[in-house]
Amino acid sequence: MAESPAELTTENPNPTQDQQQPTATPEELVAKSVAPVKPQFLRPPPSRTSQNDTTSYAVSDCNSNNSKSNNTNTISLVAKEKKSKRQLKRERQQEKKSAVSLCPELAKTGDVNSCPYKTNCRFNHDLEGFKAQKPEDLEGECPFTNGEGLRCPYGLACRFYGTHKDNDVVGNGKKRNSEINGLNKDVQKLLWKNKMKFPKADSVLKSLGLMGPGKSKVKKVDEEEVEKVDDDNVSHGTNENGCGDGGNESAGKLDCAVGVLAEDDVDGVLKTDEVRPLKKAKSAVEENGCIVEEVNGLSIPEKNIENGCPIETEPEAIAENVETDGSLKSHPREKMLIDFRGKLYLAPLTTVGNLPFRRVCKALGADVTCGEMAMCTNLLQGQASEWALMRRHSSEDLFGVQICGSYPDTVTRTAELIDQECTVDFIDINMGCPIDIVVNKGAGSSLLTKPMRMKSIIEAASGTVEKPITVKVRTAYFEGKNRIDSLIADIGNWGASAITIHGRSRQQRYSKLADWDYIFQCVKKAPDTLQVLGNGDVFSYVDWNKHKSDCPELSSCMIARGALIKPWIFTEIKEQRHWDISSGERLNILKDYVRCGLEHWGSDTKGVETTRHFLLEWLSYTCRYVPVGLLDVIPQRLNWRPPSYYGRDDLETLMASDSAADWIRISEMLLGRVPDGFTFSPKHKSNAYDRAENG
Repeated sequence: MAESPAELTTENPNPTQDQQQPTATPEELVAKSVAPVKPQFLRPPPSRTSQNDTTSYAVSDCNSNNSKSNNTNTISLVAKEKKSKRQLKRERQQEKKSAVSLCPELAKTGDVNSCPYKTNCRFNHDLEGFKAQKPEDLEGECPFTNGEGLRCPYGLACRFYGTHKDNDVVGNGKKRNSEINGLNKDVQKLLWKNKMKFPKADSVLKSLGLMGPGKSKVKKVDEEEVEKVDDDNVSHGTNENGCGDGGNESAGKLDCAVGVLAEDDVDGVLKTDEVRPLKKAKSAVEENGCIVEEVNGLSIPEKNIENGCPIETEPEAIAENVETDGSLKSHPREKMLIDFRGKLYLAPLTTVGNLPFRRVCKALGADVTCGEMAMCTNLLQGQASEWALMRRHSSEDLFGVQICGSYPDTVTRTAELIDQECTVDFIDINMGCPIDIVVNKGAGSSLLTKPMRMKSIIEAASGTVEKPITVKVRTAYFEGKNRIDSLIADIGNWGASAITIHGRSRQQRYSKLADWDYIFQCVKKAPDTLQVLGNGDVFSYVDWNKHKSDCPELSSCMIARGALIKPWIFTEIKEQRHWDISSGERLNILKDYVRCGLEHWGSDTKGVETTRHFLLEWLSYTCRYVPVGLLDVIPQRLNWRPPSYYGRDDLETLMASDSAADWIRISEMLLGRVPDGFTFSPKHKSNAYDRAENG
């Protein structure tokens, strides 16, 4: 295990003579893909039981006899226990009834009678018990009351409660929020019940001959089941997002009652049906004794209203009206376009590419941001955790969302739903994700073997929404069988506004270097109306300049893993310099991330620990950065493996550690001591960090 910060020294960072290994020239190290760190900073690798044992670390209290202080934690390697989904759900429900989870209404007001759900509330109402077990407040000020006189929405549960002032403005008790694209509760209920209508998508699918009978079956639900779902929702006390957990991004918790969904098809992928039940979706609002029907918010024409009661309009009739609307069939060239030329594009990154991370990159110079890849089937089912990936911050002035699906109907209906419910600038369709669970369902890179399905998806999606449709692909599915060059002209004619090409095949995953020569071949074959962006191994302004100079027709470069390891790469490109960033400046970037995380996930204990979790995930990438001042050859290349080295100060040495124990220590510097029994297992291990990007 790596040394603690107190044990590190920079006065004499050189290892002893017997510890030094035979020196190699910088050229020899580069040839072996090893970062050429200056010899005076090198040190032997820390001793470990196993070099690859970075799976999970648990933290427990130390005995005072075995530690320097009572507040010291000991970190040991343990095997993470696997739990079933049912067991995890049961534990979450039990936790909500424990003293740890105080009712949000009670936390805001401090009045035990303020909760409208009373005994039906799924949260705890024991105020004294909550105060007895609440951890100590963290250092710093509450992110929601910071100098603005607003009231924190988490009240007593806030970990900065001591900084709250009595004269804070109530502000309706709502969180100060600069985020949009939350999932509407009424829309979520329609999705749960499979009652959502997609007139535009169905019209386009029908016109393209992609909507035929018998593609999938839908389980019919009677009125009693629907009423039961509504009753369960009320008893759970859902919030404004339709979920008690607030739809936290990547949290993966959907505890609210879910309606009966469509049956899975034989491939395990939910295909939204074309033959929908004849029963009409009805709202709970009654006017003049008549139940008013809404079809996804489409207003009913005045000519259909008689005596204060609207006449029922068949969805088929609405679809016919939509189909005859010529505006929906505009030529792709007439669509609103986005100019990606010369813009710094932050790639959609799974797990770490959350909204707080995008805010940090935006502040460091990113021009275009895109949300994490969201599965179409999950969005159509109304999963709050998946819809949280649609969230957009006000600082993201050019923002898109990325969706992934297997069939034209699911992708097209998802595009229409996003166009209706969210504010985005473009919709990106992922056709390059190499992950097995995605590919096995016919999505992601699997589509590269099915060009006709690619055509159907792009044509249907671009014909349904006015927003630009972009596509992200790899060079091919199998190594040595590149095929995008033969499809790129057609992709432009199918309706895509831009395409991003990752210079690797699916079989190659992230091994070897990206093939930029092939990307340039594709650029030269692309039609003038299709913007082409390259992706792969951009890690400095030198890489950026080289790709742009080698192929002036290239619109831009998408930056993925380079931003994970050093998010200030956007600053380097704009200022055309190698930034020898200090450890203090890097710590300030982490502080900004923590502040954004607390604003996004919350300042209560749950929000703090969620922020810590994603901070630790990010630190599993940043440890691969080697400071410019320590290198014999600059700039650092993305495929270089950093050796074990000392930094120029203790903090820089700590940030270079690939031990999860040291990542936890950094998190404690920013978010206080971890809870007793804390465990962390990096989703993408540091020695396999290249799987972070969606593809």
